[in-house]
Amino acid sequence: GVAVREYPTDTGPADYVLFVNSLPVGIIEAKAEDQGGRLHVHEEQVQEYAQAQLKYISSSSIPFLYLSTGVITKFTDTRDVHPRYREVFTFHRPETLLKWYRQDASIRTRMHHNIPALDHTGLRDCQIDAITNLEKSFKDAKPRALVQMATGSGKTFTAITSVYRLLKHVKAERILFLVDTRNLGEQAEGEFRKYQPQDDNRLFPELYGVHRLTSSNVPQDSQVYISTIQRLYSILKGEEMDESAEEANPNELKSFVKEPLPVVYNERLPIEFFDFIVIDECHRSIYNLWRQVLDYFDAF
Repeated sequence: GVAVREYPTDTGPADYVLFVNSLPVGIIEAKAEDQGGRLHVHEEQVQEYAQAQLKYISSSSIPFLYLSTGVITKFTDTRDVHPRYREVFTFHRPETLLKWYRQDASIRTRMHHNIPALDHTGLRDCQIDAITNLEKSFKDAKPRALVQMATGSGKTFTAITSVYRLLKHVKAERILFLVDTRNLGEQAEGEFRKYQPQDDNRLFPELYGVHRLTSSNVPQDSQVYISTIQRLYSILKGEEMDESAEEANPNELKSFVKEPLPVVYNERLPIEFFDFIVIDECHRSIYNLWRQVLDYFDAF
């Protein structure tokens, strides 16, 4: 990956043009720090550079656009069905941009077009409503959703059904399933391992890799990762975690109730590592803790 500063185009020099393996894939429009609240007014400017002809090389429209003050960075993929800027923790890796560039459609476009109607067989009405409305929300370009279901209504089963559909139809690469105690993580792992989808005779682990994080090691080859919020936060902080921190609800631990220290970029766990994040009943008292995790990853 190479960023070329002040690259000439037929509409003027772009602040930075991003190349991966000599392919122009992205544009960065850089602004002063005091412009953080006004980045939206520069969206048309970076779009013009993306559609301009680059000097020295032949190029079509460049898909990946960034607006950044160095403190606040916003990103959009112009190939999305509903392209819009979203704030990201930092820039994506060159290999990720190249992979996205070579795909026929972005994950948001696949989300919009590729999910078939839900088969209601074996599902309760509340589960049908939850999955249907969740997928409608994603299709409407609303990347955050809250599902409320009564105790005993099969929330975990509903979540796993949704995860399965995202993996199969949207071709999501990795999904994070967050819990707030080790016990809940073990229960979720058990539910994933015995889940059998309606359209396949095989169990979930025969189709997709399921891994529960029990250390700071995060393997690259699974599709579903189950973790406590405490462990994932410690990984992003690059700190060792007291194993007992996963035993009790963080709401009961004074060390987690206080304002947590901010996470930092982790090369082993880049912002694009997960495509979707499912949070299972994380208590509102640790909102700042899991909010940092959500804000770190560029995920639904």
